[in-house]
Amino acid sequence: MEYQNLDQYKTPKGFRGRSALIVQLWRVVYAVFFKHSPQFLYGWRRFILRCFGAQVGKNVIIRPSAQITYPWKLNLGDHCWIGDEVVLYTLGPITIGANAVISQRSYLCTGSHDYRSPHFDIYAKPIHIAEKCWLATDVYVAPGVSVGAGTVIGARSSVFKNVPAGKVGIGSPLVILKDRIE
Repeated sequence: MEYQNLDQYKTPKGFRGRSALIVQLWRVVYAVFFKHSPQFLYGWRRFILRCFGAQVGKNVIIRPSAQITYPWKLNLGDHCWIGDEVVLYTLGPITIGANAVISQRSYLCTGSHDYRSPHFDIYAKPIHIAEKCWLATDVYVAPGVSVGAGTVIGARSSVFKNVPAGKVGIGSPLVILKDRIE
């Protein structure tokens, strides 16, 4: 049985959303000007992201250690916070609503591979984190997941399914514990 044959793999045309030149330019700008910028230069990092097509709201706080694969697939609402070492793996679109917090070391993953395909086909599905959510430390969010407004996801949780608004949950996989405001 053939499980996967990587010499047959091909990234679909246009998958990255920009030319190879722009992708490489982003990687250089990220490595030199974004990643090594002083922590307090939030406006500078917002400016860089906007230059590469990200939609970035007012007063967004994004740490220099945050990693963004393709900024042109990123939408950050007003006053949201992106913590240290957060990975926004934007093979597909990621939308984070106003006043949402993505805490340190969280990983929002929009893409993966089809393990059933002998060519290990890649795919991307959008992630939507609604306004006023809080994803605590080291939360994993899978491709295609939406988290409803005001929801809190506890530390080290893994979210594989959509989560309704106004809930508090924790665990891997996520278990809803209660309403955020009872």
